[in-house]
Amino acid sequence: MIILKELATIQTFKVIPRSYTATSITFTHEESGEVLTYSITPTIDRYYLSISKIIALKDNHFYTLNILNGTTVIYTDKVFVTNQSIASYSINNGEYIQSSSNNDYVVYE
Repeated sequence: MIILKELATIQTFKVIPRSYTATSITFTHEESGEVLTYSITPTIDRYYLSISKIIALKDNHFYTLNILNGTTVIYTDKVFVTNQSIASYSINNGEYIQSSSNNDYVVYE
């Protein structure tokens, strides 16, 4: 899984594709089915295909990524978009409020 951010700046990610020639990438939103297509000029970094692009994605959404060479799919992966730091990521960020308790155990007779 590739993790990207909802940014209006260039983001770079690397993949190991079936071939090292690519012309476009598509992001398919998993809920709505909306497809975003971008032309790319990737670079090769040892065994990786490095892609740098400004991508308009929505925070807390999943996408299916396809990298294409013409009409041939050379790589497929899942993308998750989050603006949280990866090291401290929490699905409940800003939503879950922990209640406090003194954990007293009371026995009634």
